[in-house]
Amino acid sequence: MIDVQDATFEADVMQRSMTTPVVVDLWAPWCGPCRTLGPMLEKVVGETDGKVVLAKINVDENPGASAAFRVQSIPAVYAIKGGQVIDGFMGAQPEQAIREFVNKLITEELTEELAALLANGDEESLRKAVDIDGENVQAVGMLAVLLLEQEQVAEAIKVLEAGPEDPNLEALLIQAREQAMPSAARNHIEQRLAGLLDTVKGNDEHRTEFLGLLDELSVGNPAAAADWRRRLSARLF
Repeated sequence: MIDVQDATFEADVMQRSMTTPVVVDLWAPWCGPCRTLGPMLEKVVGETDGKVVLAKINVDENPGASAAFRVQSIPAVYAIKGGQVIDGFMGAQPEQAIREFVNKLITEELTEELAALLANGDEESLRKAVDIDGENVQAVGMLAVLLLEQEQVAEAIKVLEAGPEDPNLEALLIQAREQAMPSAARNHIEQRLAGLLDTVKGNDEHRTEFLGLLDELSVGNPAAAADWRRRLSARLF
């Protein structure tokens, strides 16, 4: 939160809004609703961890700033972004309404940032996009495809498994698992598991080999690996 004066208005509000949304609170000491609204604005904006800046302007001491907004009554609150007023309200509001007002600014910022990261399309940008919105199908899919192209197959599988449920991502996950372990390799492992199953209980070496093969199989076919684990448990216990 910053106290803005007429002399600092251009730098503290207009220029700052070019990089960070600014919520301007026009108030006065004699205004009862202002004393109610001010603390709530400070609380909600403070919860954004710097993603939104609160600029408080005392209209009695700064007539130039209040004139810029053509203020007729206070409290008056405006959202400034890119040097332009994009939203606002007048009068005291409940905390939930203030939270929605502020969160809308954050959502818009994240949407724009996400679009820019997807447009970049490099691994660093796509990983950041997934960090911002792990449920974004496009971001997860683009990152997974890029990782597969770079032959980072295990990492691609990890990204897809953590992503949202989506038919296209499911198909990509099947492709990734096939790339990690082709069908012929999976069949070979399952044949060896079948051959070891009867001896795992009394043979430590075979049991160790069996467990290692399960780890390999889980990469390409986790459902099959889980089934073999159940069979192993049935034989051991």
